[in-house]
Amino acid sequence: MSKIFRGALILFALASISAADAGSLRKNQTEGFGAGKRLIFTYTQNFDCVDQPKADQDFDHKKADSDPNEMQIPICQAGTDPTINPPGQVGKATMTTEPLYVLIPMFSADNDQNPNDAISCKDVVPGTICGVTLGQTLIQLFGALPEAFKAKPLVYAQCPDPGKKPGTCTMHASRVDLAPVLAALGLIGNPPTANVFVPTPNHSHVLDDDAIDFGAVWWQVLPVLVLKQSDWPPQDGSSGITSEATLDAAIKAGDAIEAPSNFFLFFGSQEMNAMSMNGMNMKMGH
Repeated sequence: MSKIFRGALILFALASISAADAGSLRKNQTEGFGAGKRLIFTYTQNFDCVDQPKADQDFDHKKADSDPNEMQIPICQAGTDPTINPPGQVGKATMTTEPLYVLIPMFSADNDQNPNDAISCKDVVPGTICGVTLGQTLIQLFGALPEAFKAKPLVYAQCPDPGKKPGTCTMHASRVDLAPVLAALGLIGNPPTANVFVPTPNHSHVLDDDAIDFGAVWWQVLPVLVLKQSDWPPQDGSSGITSEATLDAAIKAGDAIEAPSNFFLFFGSQEMNAMSMNGMNMKMGH
């Protein structure tokens, strides 16, 4: 192989790596973090939100096995820890299922007091708090509109997908119920008497350090309310919560709050650089 041709191949491979690093993901992929590294998640089926027969996740005093209405639209609920996971393994999901820490920016970078900045009501699931009402509610509860629920957040988030509308992400549910978490925080009555459905917030993902290269399995979504902007990771993962250690430190300092959920996602994870190098090896003919 001539030096010129070899050099051209190397430049082409490096350009491919740069494109991958810039976020050129397939439609069923998102980015993530783990062990301080950037990851790519590949989703191969849709989400699941577990509702067990004796649950009452719509707070209407009817058990799910006798409440058809509870079954019609999935109730993806933060603050609930089911005793079975989607593959059917029995036991608290937090003990039987790989954790996916979903970072939610519950701070406001600009002390936003404008409820019109909230995620709009366009195409949301019926019964979801959205638009001006969402903005007014969150400003009342948290003192300002969090970046998590802005139509145009001032921080980078791995979901929604680049160029896609807020409140969406590939193979995710498009709304979540915050009632149990808000009740636990003392922001609404406890126990709650109604769901508080909001659009899926702008968010990023973190895995345990030993799970960054992992085949496709079910992961339990563990929402993490990030309260301090300095803990928020930028796109390149150069600071903020990108590992178990930084997550644990933020929680210990009271700057982040972790909760369980009945929300599960199905994907495999791989280091971004490893994926890029695999692509380079293929182009180089290895």
